[in-house]
Amino acid sequence: MIGSASQNIIALTDSIFLYHYDQSMFAAMGFVGVFYLIIAAIGFGFSRGGQILIARRMGERNKSAIGQIVQMMLLFELIMAIVMFLFMRFGSPWLFSKLAASETIIHHSLEYIRYRSFGVFFSYLGVIFIALYAGVARTPIIGYQTIILILINLILNYGFIFGHFGLPRMGIGGAALASTLAEGITLGLFLVFIFKDNIENGYQLLKRQPLDFTVIKHIVIVSVPFIIQSIVGLGSSFLLFAWIENMGERPLAISNLGRVMYLILSVPIWGYAAGIQTMVSGYIGKSRYKAVIPIVWRTAKLSFITTMILAVPSLLFPDKLFYPILGASNLSLIQDAKPVFLVILVLLLMFSIATIFFNGLGGTGASFHGLRIQFINTVVYLVLAYYFIKIRHFALTWAWGAEAAYWILIFITSIYALYGDKWKSIFD
Repeated sequence: MIGSASQNIIALTDSIFLYHYDQSMFAAMGFVGVFYLIIAAIGFGFSRGGQILIARRMGERNKSAIGQIVQMMLLFELIMAIVMFLFMRFGSPWLFSKLAASETIIHHSLEYIRYRSFGVFFSYLGVIFIALYAGVARTPIIGYQTIILILINLILNYGFIFGHFGLPRMGIGGAALASTLAEGITLGLFLVFIFKDNIENGYQLLKRQPLDFTVIKHIVIVSVPFIIQSIVGLGSSFLLFAWIENMGERPLAISNLGRVMYLILSVPIWGYAAGIQTMVSGYIGKSRYKAVIPIVWRTAKLSFITTMILAVPSLLFPDKLFYPILGASNLSLIQDAKPVFLVILVLLLMFSIATIFFNGLGGTGASFHGLRIQFINTVVYLVLAYYFIKIRHFALTWAWGAEAAYWILIFITSIYALYGDKWKSIFD
């Protein structure tokens, strides 16, 4: 669960520290944070395709093929990281100026990207190893790696944002630099571990593999729908925050706080979603097709119950949750955000079920079908959000509430596709 949400946790940490540092920087994180998550999710989407193939090879007991998959993923992720780095450095000023109305928000966002853009290399390489250990079902290693990342990021955030430990006081730029350095240090430690683990487990990760475009093509075919899904899904969130930014800094700050809560409480859901992809792919590798739908249902129930336990008290009583973190003098934003929190509670409960079915479908290899589902439903969601915000000028709760239509449609279309027989024909 933690490994699947590492980028969310980094963005969450940045936001919490910036809340104490400067309100306008905190508001800007709601805008630029979603933008960077899109960039990170593109690399993660490619790794999920690799994860499915690795799980398939494990199901087939073809362990020696895993090293070649990982090496081809490394090559492709590195190329994508270079492209994304150049886009952030040279394309984001134009993009932000077109979407944001506040010069202050644009300035803070560009300051963040200036340092955070280097992190794309560490992020894109790191998700490969998350895919590896998720694919071979050795997920505790991912948890340890991510906990180390979180701890390093916390320490460096505290130092670079506020100027402690003899470090410069940098505000939002310090948050970006801290997160980038934390990813780089953690990746280095992870590589040392993998070197030793390779000797013990014989995945042949370090054995030089020939450049095989057939393997790359296979990875790309499985991965591209996940990458596009990430762009479509998070891109819609980025547009939503851009429209909310046009409403003013206060609604943007409230929405960023809502996003923080969403990120915290969605960690288990993303963990279950990544897990169901591995399990479904593993069952298919063993030709156990009839086990797919029951395991998706059981995982969806578990995801819903977990979300209920965590989300209901957190979102109904946010004052008690945030008081130890923010203090009594900083709770006015919490009061203003309570109506949005109620909407988020409903969204999370929908999300906890719908995304399990959607990712279960993705684990079957029917990724392009999932892409069509997401694209159509995202268009419906954006049309509703644009109507509520830009045309009708409804309250902030309506802007957030438009997402409910998205999750309802995702659930209906995903369950229909899973109960059909078309995905089984991929493996016949």
